[in-house]
Order: sequence, then structure tokens, then C-alpha cells
Amino acid sequence: MPGLSDATRGRILYGGDYNPEQWPEETWHEDVRLMKQAGVNTVTLGVFSWAKLEPRPGERDFAWLDRVMDLMHEAGVGVVLATPTASPPPWMGHLHPDTLPRDEEGRTEWWGGRQHFSHSSATYRRYAAALTEDLAARYAGHPALTMWHINNEYCTYDWGDEAAARFRDWLRERHGSLDALNTAWGTAFWSQGYGDWAEVMPPRHPHYLKNPTQVLDFKRFTSDMLLECYAAERDIVRRHTPHLPVTTNFMPLWAGQDAWRWAGEEDVVSVDLYPDPRDPFGAQEGALVQDMTRSQAQGPWMLMEQAAGAVNWRGVNHPKPRGLNRLWSLQAVARGADAVCYFQWRQSRQGAEKFHSGMVSHAGEQGRTYQEVTRLGADLARIAPHVTGTHGTAHIAVLHDWHSWWAGDQDARPSREVDHPGMLRAWHRALWQAHLTTDFAHPEHDLSAYPLVVVPQLYLLTDAAVDNLLAHARGGGTLVCGFLTGVADEDDRVRPGGMDARLRDLFGIRTLHEWWPLAAGETVACEGFRGTLWSEELEADGTADATTAYKGGELDGLPAVLRKGRAWYVSTLPEPEALRDLLTRIAVGAGVRPVLDGLPDQVEAVRRGDLLFLLNHGREPVAVDLPGTHHDLLTGTDVTDRVALGRHGAAVLRP
Repeated sequence: MPGLSDATRGRILYGGDYNPEQWPEETWHEDVRLMKQAGVNTVTLGVFSWAKLEPRPGERDFAWLDRVMDLMHEAGVGVVLATPTASPPPWMGHLHPDTLPRDEEGRTEWWGGRQHFSHSSATYRRYAAALTEDLAARYAGHPALTMWHINNEYCTYDWGDEAAARFRDWLRERHGSLDALNTAWGTAFWSQGYGDWAEVMPPRHPHYLKNPTQVLDFKRFTSDMLLECYAAERDIVRRHTPHLPVTTNFMPLWAGQDAWRWAGEEDVVSVDLYPDPRDPFGAQEGALVQDMTRSQAQGPWMLMEQAAGAVNWRGVNHPKPRGLNRLWSLQAVARGADAVCYFQWRQSRQGAEKFHSGMVSHAGEQGRTYQEVTRLGADLARIAPHVTGTHGTAHIAVLHDWHSWWAGDQDARPSREVDHPGMLRAWHRALWQAHLTTDFAHPEHDLSAYPLVVVPQLYLLTDAAVDNLLAHARGGGTLVCGFLTGVADEDDRVRPGGMDARLRDLFGIRTLHEWWPLAAGETVACEGFRGTLWSEELEADGTADATTAYKGGELDGLPAVLRKGRAWYVSTLPEPEALRDLLTRIAVGAGVRPVLDGLPDQVEAVRRGDLLFLLNHGREPVAVDLPGTHHDLLTGTDVTDRVALGRHGAAVLRP
């Protein structure tokens, strides 16, 4: 199958979403001039152009797109051509109300925004396939076409009648019989037993709490239905252009898609990334998403969207300070991106996103945003021959699973202060602050390449996943797990003892007596640190090699952290500095060290291939000691023993 390298051809793809239909044609030629000046070599066309391409049912207007495609080819700019199926035109909802999704209270989601389609609607799918077929047939041989982009940010839910019928079909395939469904869902509770498939519904708004396994299956179903929509359009364009890669853009840690499964259906894994420039941990949020996307791609990936400046959806939308756009873009390249793109090329003058920045802002060519974009284009062109297609190496795997997230995120749980993404961020942040590079992995993936496997929290674990963790630890690897791991099986059935017995034996736990969640802001004293969010009343079985105890309160003297051989269990969330120190100590014991020792706190060091990226996330200049002489690809100069980095500065060093 084709891959990202078939589109990059030794370059870093640089550009963004281009929406020429929003502008008069004379602006298009000005866009080409500015693109060339900025080093843009790729644009994504047609993402939200369905109403323009199909103004009435069955009609086609490709003339404007023909002209844009030709113009891009003449300018040497490649096109990632999108199917516009994320935003159906008003006529579809008006003529075919069955294409509109309904929320869990039965309310229709109307046109006038975007993503207003039912993933289960046969009518929607028919129209989407027809337009995709015509797009692919018309542009398959166009010399500007380099890649296909299917839909955009798949994120719709539907609790309507057609979705209900598809849900029943999906459940029949998954469970086989009503008896099996009743067993899986635990319907003996609250008199929920089903005697006919017609009685089974999506988890619509109830009088009181929903059945959590029904909700879990509905989330699985939703991800699968959206994937069906993607695959149908992907297969159409593949038939016309088997030599071109196909992608769709993920949103970071989006709860609606099992991205491990989705990534296996894409030729190129791509993501949209919008950290808050005012967030002191914005760079770490970027690193987390980049590590996860690289791991899903198993190599180079595509940054499909980022902001050149401010976004428009936060309560207060701050622009990026001078230099931050360049720094975060180079961070993405350091962590595996072979494409750095934006939403969007030219900032819109009308519509819901007119205050969302563009590569060309309202200030135009003279604006700081465009000037910085142009500088970045030159930087990427300089480093591309040395970095494109190369891989980085990480010796730590952080485990993450959407099904565990879905199951743990139920209404009736011990503490709503604890959530899966929050735990993932806290543990990844500790490793990032310790300058330790990580991959992400599914709990059933092959973990043999990683000396250290980190499990921030996996509430739901299949038997295969448990066996995989045991095999890793007993095969000489180091395993460290956070609390609420291995509590439930794949049907969200609590395992006997409140944690899988095999895991309790692995960690040296005889009995998990009680979970003791902590209130917001509450802490618990432990030997050497304070714990947050959670604590547990554990009884050790006497086989653990070392324990750290709780101090004071109900849990005084009981184990907070246990180590048995190379397996560690952490029954609270240590405060950030303590978690960083604990994971650093465990990593050193596993033979894992940072890329460089003695790095300043605000400097990130990442190796990709033969290159060393140094990134200063601080606002003050800093010097980094680096023995020997290296060539900085960004400046074209040699540096010896020490590298100076300005505010938000970066160096890309070759030995």
C-alpha cells in the first residue's frame, strides 16, 4: 500500500487547508504568490465544499475546482483532495430528514453548522459515495493530486431510529444471541432483561443511571459506524488511484474513535493539534499527542492541522507569542511528523471561524503571522533532506486503550475527579519532565522492545491484555501500573477481588479491601511524598520486595507503593515532582536514560534518526552543554561543546 513517503518524496509537506471558494478568483493568484514566498508545497482542498460541488441533488459543479487544481499544479503545489462529506448541504437535510442525527434526548441536530449527518443513514451514505465516486473519477489523473483526505474530524453521534436499527445488527454480530447480550450487559440488575431484539435501544436519556455496558457497547458501535463511513469512501478513491495514500484527520484523544483500530485502516495517520499557548504545559500536551500519533502510524505521520496564531473556541483566545509557532512545529517534526500543516491558509472574513487564525491573517502579507510562517517554511526546507522518512527510538511504552477509557468514564463511579485522559497526561508529563521519550502502545501489542512499560490507568483489561502484561514483567521487563488498573473485564464486569487476581499476585497484593478516593484538593501523606486523587486500603501478601507506606489517617502503615521484582504498583497519584522522581528512579533501574543528561528544565531534547533536536520551551535564553562539534541545520553553522538557544529557540544538530 502507498504511504506518506509517496506524497513527501523527500520533502516535509508544508501548507494547510485552502478554501478558495470563499474568495474571488483574483485572490487565488495572490494566494499562489504568497504560497511560493512562504515555501508552501501542499494544500488540502475541498474539505467543506459539498454545497459548492453539488448545489442541488445530483448536479455537479467542478469547473471552479478544475481551475484551482490547475493553478496549484502550475505553481508546483501538491493537492491533498478531500471528500467534502463532513458537512452536507442544506438541501440534504431539508429533503431527507433521515440523514440528520438525533441526540440522546431525541432532538434533531439541524444543518447550519457542520458534521450534521447520521453515520447510519443509508441516504447519507449513498449521496456521499456518489460524490466521492465522481470526484475520484474526475481527478484521479490530475498531476497536482498527491493524497486523499476523507471527510474531516469524524466526531458525530446518533441516537436516532436508523442508528438504533444498525445498533441491533451490530449487537447481534458481537454477542450472537439475546441470552449472550443479557449476560454481557448484566441485565439481571434493575429488571433490564431483553426478550426481543426490538426492545434493544441505544442508551437514550433515562430516568436514572444508564446501564454502563450498554453505553460501552454503544461507544464501540459509534466508532465502528464512523469507520464504515470512512472505509466506504476510502475504497472508492483507492479503486481509482491505488498508487496514492489515503488519510483522515484524528482529533487528539478524541473519545469517539478507537484510533488504534482506525490507524490500521489508514495509509497515513494524521492529527489536528491545538495546544493552548497560555497553558504552561502546552508543549507537553503537544508531545503527548505527537508520541501517540507516531505510535499509531508506526513511523512518520502528518500534522494535518494546527493554528498559526489564535483559535476561536476557548473562552479567551490568545495568539501564539513570537517564535512559538515555529518551536511547536519543529517539536512535531522532532517527534516524527513529515508534514506540518494548518487550518487554514487564509483567515476567513465570514462564518463561524473568522476569528480562527490562518497562515495569512487579517493583517495580510505584512503581518507577523505570515512573516513567521515564511521563516518556518525556509527552516523546514533546510532540514527536510536530513529528516524525512527517519524514525526515532523510544525505550518506554505508555499503554492506552479507548475501550478502557470508555468503560471507566461511566456516571456511577467511585470518583469523578479521576478520568482516563487526566491520568494519561499526568504520567506522560512526569516522563516528559524527566526528559524521557515515550511511545504509546495498546495493552495487547508486542511490548518486547521496551525495557519499561508504564500503565497510568487501564480500568478495563481483556484476558489477553493481562496475559501480555504478565509476560512482559516475567520476561525481564519492568512494569509500573497506576491505580484502578485491571478492575473490569471486556464487558465491564468487576473482576473478583476488585482487581484481576493475576495482577494482584504480580504486585504482591493479598487483598484490596477498599478504594478511598480523595476530594478535589485533598491529599494523603505517604513516606517521602503526598498523594492526590486516590488512595487504597491494600493488604500486602508478604512477597513484595519493597513498599512505601501511607502515613496517618485511616490507611496509616498500609502500602501506597509496592514493588515485587520488576513490577510496581502505585495506589495513589503522587504530586507531580514526586511522580517524576519515582518514574525516573524506575526508568534508571530499567536501564533507560534521557537523550542528554543535565538538560535545563525548559529544554526538550529528542533524537530522530541521526539528528538531535533541542527545543527551548522557556521565554529566557539558555545554553545547553553538548560535548563535541555538531552542525546546526537551521543556521548552517557548527557549534562546539555548547549550544545557545534564544527564547523559544531551537537547534537541529547533525554530528
